[in-house]
Amino acid sequence: MGLEIGNVTAVVLAGGFGTRIQHLLAGVPKPMAPVAGRPFLEWVLRYLARQGVVKAVLSTGYLANAVEDYFRSQPIAGLFTSCVAETDPLGTAGGFLNARRLAGESPEAWLVLNGDSLVFADLSLAVQVLADAAIAGVLVGCAMEDASRYGTLALDTNGNLLRFEEKRPGAGVISGGVYLLRDCLITEFPDRLPLSFEQDVFPQLLRRGFALKVCVTDAPFLDIGTPESLRLAEAFVQENRVRLCA
Repeated sequence: MGLEIGNVTAVVLAGGFGTRIQHLLAGVPKPMAPVAGRPFLEWVLRYLARQGVVKAVLSTGYLANAVEDYFRSQPIAGLFTSCVAETDPLGTAGGFLNARRLAGESPEAWLVLNGDSLVFADLSLAVQVLADAAIAGVLVGCAMEDASRYGTLALDTNGNLLRFEEKRPGAGVISGGVYLLRDCLITEFPDRLPLSFEQDVFPQLLRRGFALKVCVTDAPFLDIGTPESLRLAEAFVQENRVRLCA
């Protein structure tokens, strides 16, 4: 049997302090910002459940107990959720490695995503791409008419990732912050902490010749990293509730 979404373990990076929006958060971690009556992170988890993910590890940091206490008292139907805290800032990839080690999981593949952003991509498409044994990992890319706020992804004509590029005006494909990675790939990560996916892990994998495919989507995307984008979150969730687990 090939890889299926139900056999993938998700790691949601939910340790962010949220420096740019902390004055709006009333002392909660950025992913727990209240949006449409629930923490934003809950909408991320409901999306995962709707996609068929059945197990998620929350990589927490700032105010980790607040995250763990909330989801222990209000679990997501159909999604087994556990929390793993990092005591020091480890970076995006470092937080994932810490969660993987402490969770004691060894799935065939990991789904890594940010807890402060949400893209309504069809994750089954990424799973289908990873069915090709020649592909080491899959990134979800978001096509944007104005990508000036973000760095962009440079792709070849076959959708393979070439490199990460700096911010620039105009249209482009940005990272949706969603990565599907084979478990065996983790031995190739740089041996240092803190560790970033974008700045450290993916560039090293590309230098070593690993094939990383980008699934480009035009699905709705939002991150809540700025006061402006946080203000958009309520309408974003309300407009896309049909895509979320009831």
